[in-house]
Amino acid sequence: MRALIKHHAGEGLAFDADRARPEPGPRDVLIRVRRAGICGTDRHIWQWDEWAAGRIPVGIVTGHEFVGTIERVGSAVTRWKPGLRVSAEGHVTAGVDYNSRTGNAHIASDTRIIGIDRDGCFADYVVVPEENVWPVHKDIPDRVAAVFDPLGNAVHTVMEAGVSAKTVLISGVGIIGLMAVTVARAAGASRIFCTDVNPPRLELAKKLGAVEAFDARDNGWISEVRRACRGEGVDVLLEMSGADAAFDQGFRALRNGGTAALLGLPAKAVTFNFNEHIIFKGCKVLGINGRKMWETWYQMEELVLSGRLELDDVLTHEFPIEDYRKAFDTFLSGEGIKVELTIND
Repeated sequence: MRALIKHHAGEGLAFDADRARPEPGPRDVLIRVRRAGICGTDRHIWQWDEWAAGRIPVGIVTGHEFVGTIERVGSAVTRWKPGLRVSAEGHVTAGVDYNSRTGNAHIASDTRIIGIDRDGCFADYVVVPEENVWPVHKDIPDRVAAVFDPLGNAVHTVMEAGVSAKTVLISGVGIIGLMAVTVARAAGASRIFCTDVNPPRLELAKKLGAVEAFDARDNGWISEVRRACRGEGVDVLLEMSGADAAFDQGFRALRNGGTAALLGLPAKAVTFNFNEHIIFKGCKVLGINGRKMWETWYQMEELVLSGRLELDDVLTHEFPIEDYRKAFDTFLSGEGIKVELTIND
């Protein structure tokens, strides 16, 4: 099969036109990939930064966002049949640790992620356990189903924070931050404010539903947002950037007793005033990791089918897998927001 592999401990990926096709085990499903999305994790792997160098095994097939069709099932699989159009949860766990047994399998201690710890979906075929398969509703197009993974991150963050009838600040409007804008609007947020350092992304955030979008490099926006929210600050902070300054700014804009849901990953340790921003503020802080299995997936499906999510302006580019270099260039340059690879589309 064709596949993109992390061929060496350095920048880039390599196209392998003759990779051995994976074989499903007794409880596995072999999926013929139709489309796959490029995300921030793939950026880290491409650029081979400190995190990637310490985590990614050389020789692995990368990619973890996809939609495809079941090609074959293992001998013990009973739920799924060949021909079914599916996506899949990329976090693989045996389902036997404490968190898995108490409704929190998304943070299981034995989690292995496709495209990171095991071969992923930038290939003609990918193998996943039958428990990880998600059947795609017939009314959801491939280009949307292929990005259920990052959309799930946005949905999980918004839903955990409980934004209905509340003022919301989204710091960082990259791919998931922009998705969070339209999800928060669909979930009933009263007013949405956004910050970033990318003017086109800020304009798009307003198009998707933000009432104001501010350049984060000018701290003057903090007092403006506080004034707009009873002089006290926003009810909810959704931190999507991972930028050092964004943590301080976001908590300054959050009212006492508010809720902060943190998804963005800092590149290094952050210096942070816990006394001022958390303890004396009496706020609730939520760490968000991935998607809930499977509550978030049901929420995603219903939100997409409702027609209230605006994703067309976020899903900007698609390239055949052979043009992967151009696809990554488009993504890394910022020209593209969500870039997809068409594989067997």
